[in-house]
Amino acid sequence: MCYNSGMNQIEQAKNASDFARFWADKGNEKQECQRFWIDLLQNVLGVESPAKYIEFEKPVKLTHTSFIDAYIAGTKVLIEQKGADIDLHKAYKQSDGAVLSPYQQAKRYVGEMKASEKPRWIVVCNFTEFLIYDLEVPNGEPQQIFLKDLPKEYYRLQFLVDQKNENIRREEELSFAAGKLVDKLYEALLPQYKGQDEKSLRSLNILCVRIVFCLYAEDAGLFDTRTAFEDYIKGFNLPNVRMGLMNLFKALDTPLEGRDTYDESLKPFPYVNGGLFKDENIEIPGFTQEIVDVIVNDCAPFNWSEISPTIFGAVFESTLNPETRRKGGMHYTSIQNIHKVIDPLFMDDLKAEFDAICQSKVARQKTEKLLAFQEKLGSLTFLDPACGSGNFLTETYLSLRRLENEVIKLRYGGQNLMGVFEDPVKVHISQFYGIEINDFAVTVAKTALWIAESQMIAETEAIISQNINFLPLTTNAFIIEGNALRMDWATLRPIDDTALPQVQEGLFSGFTTAADGTRHQYDYIMGNPPFIGARWMEAGSPQKLDMEKIFAGVNGSGNLDYVCAWYKRTSELIKGSCTKAAFVSTNSITQGEQAAILWKQLFAEGFHIDFAWRTFKWDSESTEKAHVHCVIVGFSYGGDESKVRRIFNVTVNSRVFSQNKYLI
Repeated sequence: MCYNSGMNQIEQAKNASDFARFWADKGNEKQECQRFWIDLLQNVLGVESPAKYIEFEKPVKLTHTSFIDAYIAGTKVLIEQKGADIDLHKAYKQSDGAVLSPYQQAKRYVGEMKASEKPRWIVVCNFTEFLIYDLEVPNGEPQQIFLKDLPKEYYRLQFLVDQKNENIRREEELSFAAGKLVDKLYEALLPQYKGQDEKSLRSLNILCVRIVFCLYAEDAGLFDTRTAFEDYIKGFNLPNVRMGLMNLFKALDTPLEGRDTYDESLKPFPYVNGGLFKDENIEIPGFTQEIVDVIVNDCAPFNWSEISPTIFGAVFESTLNPETRRKGGMHYTSIQNIHKVIDPLFMDDLKAEFDAICQSKVARQKTEKLLAFQEKLGSLTFLDPACGSGNFLTETYLSLRRLENEVIKLRYGGQNLMGVFEDPVKVHISQFYGIEINDFAVTVAKTALWIAESQMIAETEAIISQNINFLPLTTNAFIIEGNALRMDWATLRPIDDTALPQVQEGLFSGFTTAADGTRHQYDYIMGNPPFIGARWMEAGSPQKLDMEKIFAGVNGSGNLDYVCAWYKRTSELIKGSCTKAAFVSTNSITQGEQAAILWKQLFAEGFHIDFAWRTFKWDSESTEKAHVHCVIVGFSYGGDESKVRRIFNVTVNSRVFSQNKYLI
């Protein structure tokens, strides 16, 4: 698709106003449908060749051949157009006698479409009103936009030309709003701590995580009622809130059979498990009326179940991290940038494999292939050796589970599972491994993955029309606290801090079971390691010592950026294996002397680059704007030298790539 890149927001608003004025007194379904949508796409949303972008009268086989009014393949949008005299909220008798609303009519088409074509969005329109249904939000209310309001709300139709933009924008807004509430809670609690030492601040951070998890759990339906937690808090006199919370946290970490059966106040709360409530020694201060008001009046009304765990994990960590609080902002990896890594690394191939299975004509073979594909999804393992608040791992989990839910839709055909319950989910957070040096970020990363798991289970429940018990938590992501450069990634255990051993064949191979414990094999290694340039690492600093140990004996290694250590450690781990890796990196590692020092050795050892993103700007959300120019490099060992390598360029609205046999 081609955009009119010269159109700014002022021009777009003016075009939307002209569009609304022109179409205000029109509305013939048969004669004007196509002109209406081509005008909207071209003049309001900036599509240069809309006739190539939108398909009209797309045939679909019901009991007879019928036709979808309009379909946009690139963004998976199905459009059901009605005349201006049709009420979109009412049902009308169809030619076959069925009485359906326009939305129900569109849903009937969806059921007969190929899996690869099934829409994400359904739009019903009568020229004066748009109703927008997001099929990833089962039973959700549609967004409503009126033609007369388009000059101010045209941006809400951006999903028609940008599949991720509107949904991600809304997730970002919700997650940042949640972050502000966490900050308010933090500021109310902080003065109540008698000490401001490391132990007290760590306790404060954990307390905030627990409170937010409880707020999320009641909104997500994990507790007995949607107001269970706030009602519990309100049930205590102010001097007793502290002890009440301590009792609640203990109960959440205790199986039902081990609890005080006479305490009725704890009955709405299930056994959580997972370690979040395990530590009973954290410091909890006395509560003031201000703290209670923040929880009950500010935090509780917010719908925590709608937050993006990918974004919110980073927001949460940054909100409660003294360094980022001091800088007055945060730095997080956007969902779009995460997909620049994970899509070419594995998601593009997985989606292509799924689409190929969907083309199978023989029902039995198709079912067998779907099951095998789902088992494959459930067997993949992922490591982020600089995981921070876990946003790469969380977004990968969400992407895999969304793909798995598409498999589940086809396997079960939208039918209610009868008889003995069968858990259809194969993808679990126990497939995800991470290493992070900050202890609080480790807690946040695990919590973000639990929230993601809860959200995806809810989507699966809507598909199979059965409940899947999320609590108690039975799986756990393996997020380990430590300096990744001083750990054995195969065992996720510390190694000698004083000196890394010389690299030996198989030292970090991770593909055998060693006598000293379990060793892990990873299918994919990915992430966004720290951005520290060679000139910014002071002599004797921990980072400089890491580099000296890892690159001992490598001529010129003092000129390498810190991120190069992750490439070196990864190469030691995956040599001789099929594991693939990709990292976001400072672009200096692909230029000048650094490129020769790092890549000459890797190429000589048999590694090659599978894909790369050319330089793009990585903007911090901090008030101290640090614009880092980055590249993304995907690499692996050995492989087929004839395989096409891909180079991606960043454009305003999409990604494009050239294909080359060799990148460097």
